[in-house]
Amino acid sequence: MTSDFRKRDATTAALIIGLAAVYIVVGNVGLLQHIGAGPTRLLWPPTGVSLAALLIFGGRVLPGITLGSFLVNLVGLGRPPLVALAVALGMTLGMWCGYRLLRHARFRLELDRMKDLAALVVYGALVATLISTTIAIGAQVLAGIEQPGNFWLRVLLSWISSAMGVLVVTPFLLVLRRVHVPRDLRPLRVLEATAMLAGAVLVMLVATRTTTELLFLVFPFLIWAALRFQLAGATTAILVVSTMAVIGAVNGSGPFEGQDVYSNLITIQAFDGSTALTALVLAVTTTERNLAHDDVEQAATQLASVVSQLDRSLRPRPVPLARNHSEHADGEHRVVRERVEGSGAGPG
Repeated sequence: MTSDFRKRDATTAALIIGLAAVYIVVGNVGLLQHIGAGPTRLLWPPTGVSLAALLIFGGRVLPGITLGSFLVNLVGLGRPPLVALAVALGMTLGMWCGYRLLRHARFRLELDRMKDLAALVVYGALVATLISTTIAIGAQVLAGIEQPGNFWLRVLLSWISSAMGVLVVTPFLLVLRRVHVPRDLRPLRVLEATAMLAGAVLVMLVATRTTTELLFLVFPFLIWAALRFQLAGATTAILVVSTMAVIGAVNGSGPFEGQDVYSNLITIQAFDGSTALTALVLAVTTTERNLAHDDVEQAATQLASVVSQLDRSLRPRPVPLARNHSEHADGEHRVVRERVEGSGAGPG
């Protein structure tokens, strides 16, 4: 029993350290993608990683979120220790609230129902991130890092950035945990997936290098990914497209060239949000429809089997021909014998 507890404790400690390390890595990546001189980030991936870790491993990994967020704020952003701790605790509380709300809503990690997607958007992308960003900006205002007059604007910008992290990263990680290569994978299927991703990348390369508004041309590839490959294709395409769009905005190239900071913020976050929601809704509805179709087929097969069994049990059993002939001959002999006996019993 003691060895089991030690093994479980060692596993939990490894998960906490691993989550903190991943948080630091993606946090530093997130720190690279900002525009202008302000601290605003276009997409904050640590929120998506944190929520996915809680959904997959449970509340035991909460200290990993606190530790990772504290170190990113302390070292990466150079904030005072108390402010870094307050921001880390705010992040932990927000992610914990989102996790508990999703558990209460009976959220399924397979993300194969529209109610699961709606719960992830509302509780994960909106409620959880609003709690964490409000506490984080509030701590910075109290410490004098942010001006009180900018409080609500900073909360709004950070909230959208964190929400985009959940929409883009969390579904991808939930799908990645259960992805596997089927044994009967057809080469044409691989070729189609490659063509889909290559087309999306090519469109984004062109769209982020020309001043002409061409970002909308990627939507057919997102629809293709969602309809043909469901969540596996949609989440991968969302991650690739959003990453390339953020890189284009950070570099100020293509449609982001010459625009002011807030125009670029609105453009990139509206684009990331619309692409993520479009692909996810299509993927989940397609998955839900396929599962319903499979259930109908299974029910029809079971019903046909039951009807066949009932038909066999209710159908009268055929009587063999030799038995019928024998019974008929016995009946004739009996009639003749009765007549003979009847005639012999008359007056003599």
